[in-house]
Amino acid sequence: MNIATLKNVFFIGIGGIGMSAIARYFHRLGKNVAGYDKTRTHLTDELEAEGIAIHFEDNLELISKAFFDRDETLVVITPAIPKNHSEWNYFIDNNFEIKKRAEVLGLITENSFCFAVSGTHGKTTTSSMLAHILFQNKVDVTSFLGGVLENYNSNLVGEGKTVTVVEADEFDRSFLHLHPNIACVISNDADHLDIYGTNDAIKESFREFAAKVSDKDNLFVANHVAIDGTKVGINSNADIVAENLRIENGMRVFDLRFENETIKDIHLQMPGEHNVMNASLAISMARKYGLTAEQIKKALATFSGVRRRFSFKVRTEKCVYIDDYAHHPTEIKAVYSAVRELYPNKKIVAVFQPHLFSRTNDFMDDFAASLSKFDEIYLLDIYPARELPMEGVTSQVLLDKMTNNNKKLISKKELLQFVSETNEEVLVTIGAGDIGEMVDDIKAILENRLK
Repeated sequence: MNIATLKNVFFIGIGGIGMSAIARYFHRLGKNVAGYDKTRTHLTDELEAEGIAIHFEDNLELISKAFFDRDETLVVITPAIPKNHSEWNYFIDNNFEIKKRAEVLGLITENSFCFAVSGTHGKTTTSSMLAHILFQNKVDVTSFLGGVLENYNSNLVGEGKTVTVVEADEFDRSFLHLHPNIACVISNDADHLDIYGTNDAIKESFREFAAKVSDKDNLFVANHVAIDGTKVGINSNADIVAENLRIENGMRVFDLRFENETIKDIHLQMPGEHNVMNASLAISMARKYGLTAEQIKKALATFSGVRRRFSFKVRTEKCVYIDDYAHHPTEIKAVYSAVRELYPNKKIVAVFQPHLFSRTNDFMDDFAASLSKFDEIYLLDIYPARELPMEGVTSQVLLDKMTNNNKKLISKKELLQFVSETNEEVLVTIGAGDIGEMVDDIKAILENRLK
């Protein structure tokens, strides 16, 4: 398939964070882009505002005639689409060129110098930091990201032709389609057990991905991950070490020691030790590419973060509201640690929406333990995404396992009522489901309360 001569690209599941970045890419290239998604979201609204046609009903009559030209149309699908989807089946039955998102990303990046950021946690923040550093230093880069960057209000950054930054997604072994020149592995904890079956299978998949980087000097690996490469750690015995961590004027500051140099006084707006690790990996990759220490430091200090990655929505003396995409127990622990680091003496109230029945079932005890750390916790029902309900797997079961007695199951309607009545100083919303669509409403209620 020749992307250069392609005329039409139709996306089934266009509203996904990874799908939408590729849709934006083709739209910028001047291709005729349209798509379907099940639900209207803020992201689909943004795509429509940019001129991409989207419909929300599985109905062939809603697709423009141009996309029925089999020789000039590529169909891109997400694994979340059900097998009985009529539009998808039409394209299958009529022998259209159909590719998964990961396959298309592999085609886009195979002829570029590719940075690939992998990990069960942290890859969106790390890849976004790297994308920002490269773009701010005028590298000819395009970055396909799994989150919307606050600095650019987009998950597609740059219009370069020779360099790409991508998230190497382990779901469905998607990252094995990529062709990385420089890569990193942040973590390889158990996740997606509905796909992999066992923790060992996940780790083996990450080893396969790491093997795609032939020069191990170009592979940066968090110190706790058992994969050979250039090891990066915090106050540890590693090849590259973040040290002298401190907080100055509300910013994380640290030094990063390499074999032959130390980059001193790196400033980071995002809290939490986990973000020091994310930044250390991004810096290591940028330094390997050839950017200077000063170029990297100057750019990183202006990185404002990623939407729904520890995003401050309200930040006053009377009230703080933080929103985060965390959907795994390890990520929830990191969110708690970062919030507690900033507000050691304040009550922290969290609202969590579990994501996927299978993930909730696989890590039920770990979820209970990580959530119990908060001073008070409210649980929404499980967001199913691509799954059907599983018998015996509910938010009530999770709630019952939590050791913190300050806990409650709550509906979305009740949540908004709670927010309008509460006077809590620190509120955190957590989850990868449609809780993200409630953030603006919660923010508006809190801001109105503060007037």
